[in-house]
Amino acid sequence: MPNEKDLNKEEGDSFSLSDDRRVKTLSPGALTAKRFFRNRLAVAGLAILAFMFLFSFLGGMVVPYGQEQVFYREDIQKKEFAAVSRNDTFRYTFAPGQTLDTVTQAQITLAIGKGRQQVAYQGRTYEISKTGTDFYEISEGQTLLAIAHKDILQGEKTDFPFAYEALKAYSNGHLSFKAEGVLYQIDDVGVIPGIGYISRLIISSRVAGAEISGQFRQQVAEAIAEGKEEFSYNEGENHRSFMVMYEPTNRIWSIREETKTRVWDSYAFPNGAHPLGTDKNGMDMLTRLMYGGRVSLVIGFIVVFISAALGVVIGGTAGYFGGWTDNLLMRLVDVFYCVPSTPILIILGAAMDGMRVDPQIRMLLLMLILGLLGWPGIARLVRGQILSLREQEFMTATESSGLRVSRRIFRHLIPNVIPQLIVTCTMSLGSTILTEATLSFLGLGVKFPFASWGNIMNDVSNAHVLTSYWFVWIPAGVCLLLSVLGFNFVGDGLRDAFDPKMKR
Repeated sequence: MPNEKDLNKEEGDSFSLSDDRRVKTLSPGALTAKRFFRNRLAVAGLAILAFMFLFSFLGGMVVPYGQEQVFYREDIQKKEFAAVSRNDTFRYTFAPGQTLDTVTQAQITLAIGKGRQQVAYQGRTYEISKTGTDFYEISEGQTLLAIAHKDILQGEKTDFPFAYEALKAYSNGHLSFKAEGVLYQIDDVGVIPGIGYISRLIISSRVAGAEISGQFRQQVAEAIAEGKEEFSYNEGENHRSFMVMYEPTNRIWSIREETKTRVWDSYAFPNGAHPLGTDKNGMDMLTRLMYGGRVSLVIGFIVVFISAALGVVIGGTAGYFGGWTDNLLMRLVDVFYCVPSTPILIILGAAMDGMRVDPQIRMLLLMLILGLLGWPGIARLVRGQILSLREQEFMTATESSGLRVSRRIFRHLIPNVIPQLIVTCTMSLGSTILTEATLSFLGLGVKFPFASWGNIMNDVSNAHVLTSYWFVWIPAGVCLLLSVLGFNFVGDGLRDAFDPKMKR
């Protein structure tokens, strides 16, 4: 026979409603969240996205550099200061009051090449007398008209009597000559002290606005004659060093000066100041990655928002009203499905390049264009869901209560489409980010100075950068991969969580 304690226990088991024994029930949202967080891949995707958002949006606030901040380094460069070539053609210096046209000069040059001593041209006869190595006197009768020579006299005194005596003496290997009663000396390299120099070298400046002094010309001529590879030049108190480099292809000597120049710190390898190095513009790669993540993620969300808004309005209207409205709107969807989006994006990108659209306006236009091209799929999804919902009992109740059509659609039908819409939009985010990255990689999307993961990887088009500077493109590729993978994992997890038939 049961005692009183057992009876009380049975009675308590049958009728107790204490909090510790009450059956707990979860709301639909809680059940969805529970199913989502039991999916390990979905949780991993959510963690990846949380990290990428913190990296992109909070990282830019922590990093000490700006998106467009350029870093420099001191670099020793060999800049070309002058070019030197050897004169191998005859030049003519005319006696006072005499001249020869270019055709006559050409005839005389041709005759010299053939070893002739006379030239008859246009009724005139010219005598050619060789009086030195590559030095000829051109006369008519007893009148000296000009001298033909390959050596060039440069300096302060170049009048004809002086040039005649100096060039004639130099061509014959003499170390002195007398002109106008004054005796002048010529050293081994053709320098006439205090006057100038004789040489077959033509020296031209390669620096805009720079003048080449006679002293510098003399030192260049000496260096080339003696086969020096380096020489020094003192310009006042300024001591300058030059290198002489011969280029056999062009048969010229390049005079280069080593100078310290402040240049962009391009493609600097990772170090303490720049953990991921610098890009071709000398900008910090880690900072560019953070700001690039902002641009890529914001573009993805805005594009999907535009597509979802258009898709919900058009799809909801078509699904609810049906009939000719549905046919008209669905034919519009078919037209947009037939539009070749990739060629249009390429054409529009090239057109904006041609019009030099401001980078910020270009980015806004890119988001608008991608949004306008991405809504047809969402519109069809919303239409299909509303077609199956509009005949159910709760919609009959809304009609009986006299609610407005807009309220029936957006208050009662659209909320029931939200779960499927969220899944679709989440999955679309990854593909939108990839599309933007592809366009930016091709130079048709986000433009400098704004950074995006796509235009950061644009440097991969250079084979040298691809093989030598991994830190320029691999981090951006990893960020892009992780973001797209995270959105896909979260989208799959939401799809499974919103499905009431899932048993997880």
